[in-house]
Amino acid sequence: MADSARVAAIELGGTKCIAAIARGRDILSRERWPTRPPAETLPTILDWIAEAAAGEPLAAIGIGGFGPLVVDPADSNYGKIGSTPKPHWSGFDLRGAVAARFAVPIGFDTDVAGAALAEGRWGAARGCGTHVYVTIGTGVGAGIVVDGKPLHGASHPEVGHIRVRRDPADTFAGACPFHGDCLEGLVSGPAIAKRAGKPAEQLAPDDPLWDRVADEIAELVMTIMLTVPPQRIVIGGGVGSNERLLPRIRSTATARLAGYGPGSDAAAIERLIVSPGLGDDAGPLGAVALALAAAE
Repeated sequence: MADSARVAAIELGGTKCIAAIARGRDILSRERWPTRPPAETLPTILDWIAEAAAGEPLAAIGIGGFGPLVVDPADSNYGKIGSTPKPHWSGFDLRGAVAARFAVPIGFDTDVAGAALAEGRWGAARGCGTHVYVTIGTGVGAGIVVDGKPLHGASHPEVGHIRVRRDPADTFAGACPFHGDCLEGLVSGPAIAKRAGKPAEQLAPDDPLWDRVADEIAELVMTIMLTVPPQRIVIGGGVGSNERLLPRIRSTATARLAGYGPGSDAAAIERLIVSPGLGDDAGPLGAVALALAAAE
């Protein structure tokens, strides 16, 4: 029944927001806005949903938001955004703002957890009980799905802020306001722009910085492989979708694993590390997947 439910979806990203109305996985309508302070952003989104959904009740709403989020329902701050460098968003009650407007079940998680659910339900991770979706764009994050549910504990995964081995010749201090040269401070879009002195999309395909970025992402991939370990790692996002990166990430991970453990050979890693099956729709369909899970 949930696969035919009519739901609304909100993908709240660091630079853009997308809202959609869907029936099952089929997106019927959508709209996009730049991410501004919450007092400007949320009313616009919720007004659009109310108008677009008029005439037929919604079964649920899914919210996939940039982190950090408080995702433990037992926490008194459940539904709020944690400490973030994005102005005006720290402490904002994202789930509460939606619940105050719409009296329907609400699925609430990080945007990457939603995208991971969507890739497992419809995309490149179908049939995998344990899989990971990594997004590399304005920030770096990962959704880890185990037995069909996003992995949560005291919080949600924050793999973008781990530190990785770097080229000893690289003296870049990093761009993360919290940790400097954590992974997000090295390979996110803003970090690449700071390293290169120009936006990532203006870098030549053969710029050597891409190799350095790929090697640093490979360090993350190795960490995930050795700790989770997943049956599939899907890498997306504005930076992650750069076609130059994936082959280098695979080859670097293979070389550095040095044959340790099952699934560490080149053929297995090529099957393990893949591009999103849902393309640019992984984000909005992630929020749809959260809505369908709430409806279920």
